[in-house]
Amino acid sequence: MHHPAASVIRNVRLDGGSPVDIRIADGVITGIDDSAAAASDTASDGVVDGRGLLALPGFVNAHAHVDKSWWGLPWQSYGGEGGTDGRIRHERARRDELGIPSAETTAHVLREFVRHGTTAIRTHVDVDLGVGLRGIEAVREAAAAYGDALQVQIVAFPQDGVLRRPGVIDMLDSAAQAGVEFIGGLDPAGIDRNPVGQLDALFRIASDRGVGIDVHLHDPGDLGAFQIELIIERTLAHGLAGRVNIAHGFALAQVDAAHRRDLLQALAALDITMTTVAPLRLPQLPLQELDAAGVRFGFGTDGIRDLWSPYGTGDLLGIAWQYARASGLVRDDDLRRVVEIATSASAPFAGLYAGGLVVGGRADIVLLDAENVMDALVRAPEREMVVGNGRILFER
Repeated sequence: MHHPAASVIRNVRLDGGSPVDIRIADGVITGIDDSAAAASDTASDGVVDGRGLLALPGFVNAHAHVDKSWWGLPWQSYGGEGGTDGRIRHERARRDELGIPSAETTAHVLREFVRHGTTAIRTHVDVDLGVGLRGIEAVREAAAAYGDALQVQIVAFPQDGVLRRPGVIDMLDSAAQAGVEFIGGLDPAGIDRNPVGQLDALFRIASDRGVGIDVHLHDPGDLGAFQIELIIERTLAHGLAGRVNIAHGFALAQVDAAHRRDLLQALAALDITMTTVAPLRLPQLPLQELDAAGVRFGFGTDGIRDLWSPYGTGDLLGIAWQYARASGLVRDDDLRRVVEIATSASAPFAGLYAGGLVVGGRADIVLLDAENVMDALVRAPEREMVVGNGRILFER
């Protein structure tokens, strides 16, 4: 794919302020100046007319599954049974006939992410006895089409369980040696029915191979909270502070306030992060409590148009909207904070420094027609242009 470089984006607004020009060199923002765009300049190479649009930092999708969508294929009707295990079985039964995983299906997903403004991704990629490490290869192939314009980090994800399928632990270890940034886990109690065993195995690999851990934890209430405590203990014991994430973590929002406060303090002390896909039918992770404790969290689209659910558009701003709406957030400061979490504050989830639209920051920039950041969140207007690492990835 050819992605032309941008050298100047003229006449854009940062959070509703007066127009500025953003200067870019080698994928980095080198200057932000008051806009005095001469019409003659706008025609030269690499100079983009921002038309007075609002500029936001690129969106960070901190929890995706780009390897397993039927995007680009005919409509696939929902089938099989509900629940995590039911969906796993249905996916295992049908994925081969749909060519999942493949670089082609992943390319469709990445295109949807990018045109909606995502420039950095942490994606879980299924690793199991049926596909081996093929999914990781497919994702790497699809991501390579964007070069360094799209930041993609991979979690080797045991979607079918860890201990209940002999050989999966060895496969995760192989993936860690082959260069994935994280290994994943899945409901150590609910799926493997052996929380201590699964977590001990994962932390041993992470410690030995120098990778991070990102665990899917759907188990609710006290059962989920117990596993969060086990994760905290092991993060401390293995010296993995700042390298561990809990995805979903519904239990945190379901336990009583005192228990939640204790968990949040312990998570913050070890910089154990959280990611949410803002599920509509469950209580949301509480913004003010997480921020007050200093627990970093990010948003993700989860799977989109896959054998788990037909829903999803690939729009991370839509997930941020869903989180804000479901959380009852209405004040400007809170809406701004939600957009910050969807963008610059979550850059570390994909292995980037938290930068944003500042001199020295990575030139990941999204232009849209909105009055200010709050307006952009509540309306989620179409993206007019998406720039990743200084390269134009999408233009409407």
